[in-house]
Amino acid sequence: MNFSFDTVRSILVEDHAAANLGAILQGRFEPSCCFVVTDKCLRSLGLVDAAIRSLNEHGFNAIVYDDVVADPPEDSILKAVDAAKQSNCQIVIGFGGGSPMDVAKLVAVLLKGKQQLDTMYGIGQITSDRVSLIQVPTTSGTGSEVTPISIVTTGEATKMGVVDPVLYADLALLDATLTFDLPVHVTAATGIDAMVHALEAYTTRHKKNPVSDALACQAFHLLGQNILTVCKDGKNLNARRNMLVGAMLAGQAFANAPVAAVHALAYPLGGHFHVPHGLSNSLVLPYVMEFNMAEAGSAYAEFAAILGIKERTDTASAQALIKWFQNVAVEAGIETRLRDVGVKESDIDMLADNAMLQTRLLVNNPREVLRDDAYKIYEAAW
Repeated sequence: MNFSFDTVRSILVEDHAAANLGAILQGRFEPSCCFVVTDKCLRSLGLVDAAIRSLNEHGFNAIVYDDVVADPPEDSILKAVDAAKQSNCQIVIGFGGGSPMDVAKLVAVLLKGKQQLDTMYGIGQITSDRVSLIQVPTTSGTGSEVTPISIVTTGEATKMGVVDPVLYADLALLDATLTFDLPVHVTAATGIDAMVHALEAYTTRHKKNPVSDALACQAFHLLGQNILTVCKDGKNLNARRNMLVGAMLAGQAFANAPVAAVHALAYPLGGHFHVPHGLSNSLVLPYVMEFNMAEAGSAYAEFAAILGIKERTDTASAQALIKWFQNVAVEAGIETRLRDVGVKESDIDMLADNAMLQTRLLVNNPREVLRDDAYKIYEAAW
């Protein structure tokens, strides 16, 4: 089998590392201005404060940009770039969930070259280099700290991906203490999101390989064994660390073996109804798995076995895995039906039309998804 595998240059897993960020960077980068990309919620919670102090104490002039919004649109990314250019920073730090880290990737590239953002959409379309890039995740979900992918909201509700190896960070820094105060519903939804990354990487039709498979399996084990623990005890350090590492491993897996229909059908929910990405995935996951059963049932059974679920047949094991995901959602108290997040039955046609635009993702699904299939999946989830 011929395959390639790429990932970030360096990964550091260290408790309380964010509070020591300046010292960590001092040994790796020349002291200069750092443009810290985050959001107002994290800033108000004080999660960024210790990192900023540490950066300034070690000669890195930290400029904080906290205007990132969920599902960042093009204009908000360009606003961040303008702010970064004014500060003349040579290091960009993404600090937060998927949105701040995705914005940080594009800021790092747009600071360096003259290429326009709207020419970067697709796979391998970036023609310029970037400034130094560090990613510090505060949720155990997107895996964006180790992916070469940035998702942008274009127009009113559609999403486009920028996928290019130049977006791989120089350093991904994982500090589990940053995730201690995540609310239960965020913990559950982001955790399921990470498990979907592992599941879809393992069953993808394109670029599946032994390295991504191994990462996906280990990620699924760490996430599945700890998600209910962290939902019940958010300050369990070992469980939080396992979730963060699991999400990172899943990110490495799907960065090389791309995700599919779960994400394709989730994107319109975020774009039109502003449903958080992890929750969007959780809402459609059981019904996409049911649809994929004929092609991916044996793989789902393998993943069920990772969680200790073993029924008499692969189909029964796969069905039990679907029920396991649904039980996690119920126990965590997150929404389980599309109607619970404001979707009307009359919206299903629009959702199906929009899902079919996600050709970059749909082509990876183990079973071909036609427009009528997408409609029926949404209908079952409603």
